[in-house]
Amino acid sequence: MTDKLVLVTGGTDFIAQHCMLALLKAGYRVRTTIRSPGREAEVRAHLEVGGVDAGNRLSFVIADLTDDRGWAEAAAACDYVMHGASPTPSGDQTSEEDWIGPAVNGNFRVLRAARDAGVKRVVLTSAFGAIGVGHKRDHRRPFDETDWSNLNGNVAPYQ
Repeated sequence: MTDKLVLVTGGTDFIAQHCMLALLKAGYRVRTTIRSPGREAEVRAHLEVGGVDAGNRLSFVIADLTDDRGWAEAAAACDYVMHGASPTPSGDQTSEEDWIGPAVNGNFRVLRAARDAGVKRVVLTSAFGAIGVGHKRDHRRPFDETDWSNLNGNVAPYQ
Protein backbone atom coordinates (compact mmCIF):
# COMPACT_ATOMS: atom_id res chain seq x y z
CA MET A 1 0.00 0.00 0.00
CA THR A 2 1.22 3.49 -0.81
CA ASP A 3 0.05 6.91 0.23
CA LYS A 4 0.80 8.36 -3.23
CA LEU A 5 -2.06 10.17 -4.94
CA VAL A 6 -2.53 9.99 -8.71
CA LEU A 7 -4.85 12.23 -10.71
CA VAL A 8 -6.36 10.39 -13.67
CA THR A 9 -8.20 12.72 -16.02
CA GLY A 10 -11.44 11.73 -17.73
CA GLY A 11 -12.71 9.17 -15.23
CA THR A 12 -15.58 7.98 -17.42
CA ASP A 13 -13.20 7.07 -20.26
CA PHE A 14 -12.40 3.43 -21.08
CA ILE A 15 -8.62 3.84 -20.88
CA ALA A 16 -8.81 6.02 -17.76
CA GLN A 17 -10.87 3.38 -15.98
CA HIS A 18 -8.30 0.71 -16.80
CA CYS A 19 -5.54 2.98 -15.52
CA MET A 20 -7.48 3.64 -12.32
CA LEU A 21 -8.09 -0.06 -11.89
CA ALA A 22 -4.36 -0.83 -12.17
CA LEU A 23 -3.42 2.01 -9.84
CA LEU A 24 -5.95 1.03 -7.18
CA LYS A 25 -4.86 -2.61 -7.35
CA ALA A 26 -1.26 -1.45 -6.89
CA GLY A 27 -2.28 0.42 -3.74
CA TYR A 28 -2.35 4.02 -4.98
CA ARG A 29 -5.00 6.54 -4.04
CA VAL A 30 -6.74 7.92 -7.14
CA ARG A 31 -8.48 11.19 -7.85
CA THR A 32 -10.30 11.46 -11.14
CA THR A 33 -12.09 14.17 -13.04
CA ILE A 34 -15.61 13.91 -14.34
CA ARG A 35 -17.76 16.57 -15.98
CA SER A 36 -20.99 15.50 -14.29
CA PRO A 37 -21.37 14.48 -10.63
CA GLY A 38 -24.03 12.00 -11.74
CA ARG A 39 -21.33 9.77 -13.29
CA GLU A 40 -19.54 8.90 -10.03
CA ALA A 41 -21.65 5.80 -9.34
CA GLU A 42 -21.07 4.58 -12.91
CA VAL A 43 -17.29 4.87 -12.53
CA ARG A 44 -17.33 3.05 -9.18
CA ALA A 45 -19.48 0.29 -10.68
CA HIS A 46 -17.03 -0.23 -13.56
CA LEU A 47 -14.14 -0.48 -11.12
CA GLU A 48 -16.06 -3.01 -9.01
CA VAL A 49 -16.60 -5.16 -12.11
CA GLY A 50 -12.81 -5.04 -12.46
CA GLY A 51 -12.42 -6.40 -8.95
CA VAL A 52 -11.81 -3.21 -6.96
CA ASP A 53 -13.96 -1.65 -4.28
CA ALA A 54 -12.12 1.66 -4.14
CA GLY A 55 -13.94 3.04 -1.12
CA ASN A 56 -12.26 6.21 0.12
CA ARG A 57 -9.14 5.58 -2.01
CA LEU A 58 -11.05 7.06 -4.98
CA SER A 59 -12.18 10.68 -5.08
CA PHE A 60 -13.80 12.83 -7.74
CA VAL A 61 -13.43 16.43 -8.88
CA ILE A 62 -15.76 18.13 -11.33
CA ALA A 63 -13.58 19.54 -14.12
CA ASP A 64 -14.02 20.07 -17.84
CA LEU A 65 -11.06 20.44 -20.18
CA THR A 66 -12.79 23.39 -21.87
CA ASP A 67 -13.02 25.35 -18.60
CA ASP A 68 -10.37 26.55 -16.11
CA ARG A 69 -12.53 25.73 -13.10
CA GLY A 70 -11.71 22.62 -11.08
CA TRP A 71 -8.18 21.93 -12.32
CA ALA A 72 -6.33 23.46 -9.37
CA GLU A 73 -8.48 21.39 -7.01
CA ALA A 74 -7.98 18.29 -9.14
CA ALA A 75 -4.17 18.51 -9.07
CA ALA A 76 -3.81 19.70 -5.46
CA ALA A 77 -1.62 17.38 -3.34
CA CYS A 78 -1.21 14.90 -6.19
CA ASP A 79 2.11 13.13 -6.67
CA TYR A 80 1.42 12.11 -10.26
CA VAL A 81 -0.97 12.85 -13.13
CA MET A 82 -2.10 10.44 -15.85
CA HIS A 83 -3.73 12.55 -18.54
CA GLY A 84 -5.53 11.00 -21.46
CA ALA A 85 -8.80 12.88 -21.57
CA SER A 86 -9.72 15.03 -24.54
CA PRO A 87 -12.78 17.17 -25.23
CA THR A 88 -15.21 15.59 -27.66
CA PRO A 89 -17.16 18.10 -29.74
CA SER A 90 -20.63 17.25 -30.97
CA GLY A 91 -21.08 15.25 -34.14
CA ASP A 92 -21.71 18.27 -36.36
CA GLN A 93 -18.41 19.91 -35.44
CA THR A 94 -15.80 18.70 -37.92
CA SER A 95 -13.33 21.55 -38.37
CA GLU A 96 -9.82 21.58 -36.96
CA GLU A 97 -10.79 24.49 -34.70
CA ASP A 98 -13.57 22.38 -33.19
CA TRP A 99 -11.21 19.52 -32.32
CA ILE A 100 -7.59 20.55 -32.11
CA GLY A 101 -7.89 23.88 -30.27
CA PRO A 102 -9.96 22.52 -27.37
CA ALA A 103 -7.65 19.49 -27.05
CA VAL A 104 -4.51 21.63 -26.93
CA ASN A 105 -6.05 24.09 -24.47
CA GLY A 106 -7.24 21.19 -22.30
CA ASN A 107 -3.72 19.77 -22.22
CA PHE A 108 -2.39 23.17 -21.15
CA ARG A 109 -4.97 23.37 -18.36
CA VAL A 110 -3.88 20.00 -16.97
CA LEU A 111 -0.16 20.77 -17.35
CA ARG A 112 -0.46 24.20 -15.69
CA ALA A 113 -2.44 22.73 -12.80
CA ALA A 114 0.15 19.97 -12.38
CA ARG A 115 3.01 22.47 -12.45
CA ASP A 116 1.31 24.79 -9.97
CA ALA A 117 0.56 21.89 -7.61
CA GLY A 118 4.15 20.62 -7.69
CA VAL A 119 3.26 17.28 -9.29
CA LYS A 120 6.36 15.09 -9.66
CA ARG A 121 5.51 13.44 -12.98
CA VAL A 122 2.87 13.71 -15.71
CA VAL A 123 2.09 10.87 -18.10
CA LEU A 124 0.20 11.75 -21.29
CA THR A 125 -1.59 9.06 -23.22
CA SER A 126 -2.64 9.38 -26.79
CA ALA A 127 -5.29 8.01 -29.09
CA PHE A 128 -5.50 5.90 -32.20
CA GLY A 129 -5.64 9.09 -34.23
CA ALA A 130 -1.92 9.62 -33.60
CA ILE A 131 -0.95 6.53 -35.59
CA GLY A 132 -3.79 5.02 -37.54
CA VAL A 133 -5.31 7.50 -39.96
CA GLY A 134 -4.57 9.37 -43.16
CA HIS A 135 -2.79 6.55 -44.94
CA LYS A 136 -3.44 3.16 -46.42
CA ARG A 137 -1.85 0.28 -44.60
CA ASP A 138 -2.57 -3.30 -43.72
CA HIS A 139 -4.57 -2.87 -40.51
CA ARG A 140 -4.16 -6.56 -39.75
CA ARG A 141 -0.53 -5.83 -38.88
CA PRO A 142 -0.03 -4.62 -35.29
CA PHE A 143 0.89 -0.96 -34.91
CA ASP A 144 4.31 -0.11 -33.50
CA GLU A 145 6.57 2.89 -32.87
CA THR A 146 7.18 3.34 -36.61
CA ASP A 147 3.51 4.07 -37.35
CA TRP A 148 2.32 7.68 -37.49
CA SER A 149 -0.77 9.25 -39.00
CA ASN A 150 -0.33 11.01 -42.32
CA LEU A 151 -1.25 14.58 -41.44
CA ASN A 152 -1.63 15.39 -45.13
CA GLY A 153 -4.12 12.57 -45.65
CA ASN A 154 -7.82 13.20 -46.15
CA VAL A 155 -9.40 12.36 -42.80
CA ALA A 156 -11.84 13.84 -40.30
CA PRO A 157 -10.15 15.60 -37.35
CA TYR A 158 -11.05 12.82 -34.91
CA GLN A 159 -11.13 9.55 -36.74
